[in-house]
Amino acid sequence: MMMSGFFRFGVWQNFFRAWKSGYSGNLEGEGFTLGGVYVIGAGRQGVLLEHREKEFGDKVSLPSVLEAAEKIEPEAS
Repeated sequence: MMMSGFFRFGVWQNFFRAWKSGYSGNLEGEGFTLGGVYVIGAGRQGVLLEHREKEFGDKVSLPSVLEAAEKIEPEAS
């Protein structure tokens, strides 16, 4: 995303939302890598949840993470 990410309206919305809620962070690192969240089940269950950031500050829904985690079945030994 590099510079184009800096000028996106959604990025600034996410920044102000985080700032208003008190998040400060350490602002260290390269700052150009988008993240993601995966919930992976045991054995052949595979990926139960995949969330990739589309722009900086794009958060995963906590209820969807918890719902996916509840679907994990222990692997039989």
